[in-house]
Amino acid sequence: MFSVAKEKIKPIISVIVEEEVLIPDLNHFKEPFLFLEKQDQLFAYVALNKQLVEKLNGSDFSKTVLLENAKSLESICQLSEQISFPALFQIIGEPFSIIKGDDGRPMGYIRREDALAELFKQENKSGDLLKILLTSIPMGIFVLDKEKRIINCNEAGLTMIKSTAEKVLNFPGEKIFSRQHINNVFATGKTFLNHLEISDEMGVLVDYSPIFGYNDEVEGAVIVVQDLPMVEEMAMEIEYIKDLNKDLNAILSSIYDEILVVNAKGELIRYSENIIKDFWQVDLKDLIGKNVLELEDQGLFTPSVTRLVMEKKRKVSVVQETKTGRKILAVGNPVFNEKNELDRIIVASRDITETTRLKTELQEMRKISEQYKKELDDFKSKDRFLKKLIYCSPKMEKIMNQVKKIAEFSSTVLLNGESGVGKEVIAQAIHQLGKRYQKPFLKLNCGAIPENLLESELFGYAKGAFTGADKNGKEGYFKQANGGILFLDEIGEMPMHLQVKLLRVLQEQEVIPVGSTTPIKVNVQIIAATNKKLEKLVEEGTFREDLFYRLNVIPIHIPPLRERTEDISLLAFHFLQQLNEKYDRNYHLTPDAVNVMEFYPWPGNVRELQNIIERLVVTADHPAIDAEFVSQFLSLGFESKKMKPVITRVIPLQEALEHVEEQLIVLAMNQYKTTTKAAKALGISQSSVSRKYQKILTEKNIKLENMPSF
Repeated sequence: MFSVAKEKIKPIISVIVEEEVLIPDLNHFKEPFLFLEKQDQLFAYVALNKQLVEKLNGSDFSKTVLLENAKSLESICQLSEQISFPALFQIIGEPFSIIKGDDGRPMGYIRREDALAELFKQENKSGDLLKILLTSIPMGIFVLDKEKRIINCNEAGLTMIKSTAEKVLNFPGEKIFSRQHINNVFATGKTFLNHLEISDEMGVLVDYSPIFGYNDEVEGAVIVVQDLPMVEEMAMEIEYIKDLNKDLNAILSSIYDEILVVNAKGELIRYSENIIKDFWQVDLKDLIGKNVLELEDQGLFTPSVTRLVMEKKRKVSVVQETKTGRKILAVGNPVFNEKNELDRIIVASRDITETTRLKTELQEMRKISEQYKKELDDFKSKDRFLKKLIYCSPKMEKIMNQVKKIAEFSSTVLLNGESGVGKEVIAQAIHQLGKRYQKPFLKLNCGAIPENLLESELFGYAKGAFTGADKNGKEGYFKQANGGILFLDEIGEMPMHLQVKLLRVLQEQEVIPVGSTTPIKVNVQIIAATNKKLEKLVEEGTFREDLFYRLNVIPIHIPPLRERTEDISLLAFHFLQQLNEKYDRNYHLTPDAVNVMEFYPWPGNVRELQNIIERLVVTADHPAIDAEFVSQFLSLGFESKKMKPVITRVIPLQEALEHVEEQLIVLAMNQYKTTTKAAKALGISQSSVSRKYQKILTEKNIKLENMPSF
């Protein structure tokens, strides 16, 4: 607190502007300010200079000129004769302050220079002004002189760098702060902001600013320091605001194609990044602050959703039509303030035409994607099925080539072959490789179902067709397999009266359920299978000749396993691998075991081979399954007089004889164990068996010795 000397208080000379203004003789006017009064109150002042004085003295319109140059007294500080230190900050900002008397009325004014001079005269009594200023600043302040030494600082700065005035004042600034930044300030006269400086003693954010002299040369510097906790808090707040802004922009970009924010007057405030192409026909940046209602008046679009929201004070959805004929779906949503007054309007717009086009394209892409997925699934399904077909013999190769051809058609197929040769597998191959692979594949064994039930199973029955029938009726196999394939196994076992109905299905492509007279159209491909000679059954009168010819459109004979010995080893290894994976075993067949299997006639064909392999795995004591073990489960004498060795390729006669002789002797020795019993079974002398067997063993050992070791 300090007092103002009365001689420093200047008188207030005012002019009343409500009456005809009488400008005093300003040529002899010594005061720099002329005050204006209205209704007995000072309200403005005029700062007089030479040009203004000449203009006022020579003008016939002095009042107008005076008011044009007047400045308001609202920001001028009004003080008593005792001035507090906080009031100094207001005094510094204005050219003078008004001094009020005890009655509260202006008694004069004091110029800013006089008030500050008075302060510095009395600072011994009242305090150090500079110290007060520095202390009042929450950030750290360090002042450097021309020699770059610290000549002053505040307590906040000392606290932030964790030091004392004795260790800082009159020391070079580079001892504490960055030498490079200090030198750059003095060299360039530029300000360097936001430099992070971390040491063992401090962690602060520093700004470097130059202090210029009257000749515009750098005569010092001010270093402003912020403590990292404060900086970190500010940075976190800024990052939070940035994140909110990012979230807002992301939301605006994802909700609709275009978002506009309009104030209550209809003026555009903000818009999203996504704007509707060819809609505005101007850059939206140019529309910021302008009224969007005028665009409707210009015919750019109609109607204006902003106008409708302002009128109805509620959410409005409209379809706008542009000059170019495009249709825009616009949704306006009002935002109200605390007084329930309209504050903002959020307008979300979307080009319906573009959306429709994209939707159509998306549907097309989905169709294509689904088609590709379907084709890929079909390919995988067919590939998985083809891997199940194990064969390498020329006969099976020829059959599979035929299957691939007929699979493209819906012709009736008749599969013929012994029991267990794989007729059902061939039927499934026709289904998987053909056009009906997505439709049902149903199998019906004509010999396994009682004759009185076979008809209802095949053709179905109507409601109440017979006692015990389902009250809702039942669809037969033909109806269930509609569009697909019906595999009729053991077709030779079908009763004569059902053969007639089957013939009708093949001819008319329709079925009549039991107990009904209404035919039902069906589209079913028939694959029949039998292990009997249908021609012989036709001769015997147990099978209809016309049905035979209807079934025998595409006949396929599947050879027995003994006629395709090349497939035996492949199938054996395949079945063995399946069982190893199923039971977590590691069984394998020795070469002589495979030899035994290839020599065996396999009257049960593939089914018998699969059963034998499973029996070997279940009963084997060692991982290596040899010929001796295999022989225990094979009836090598089965139809020995009927079965003959099968030669699958042309080789020299002598080589074939030696090969057969070697196999017979090995098989005989494995089965009978002694040369005497083996000779008796082979019908030759014991000495011949002994000599030939020794020769075979010798050659086998030589081959084993010559094999490379790994």
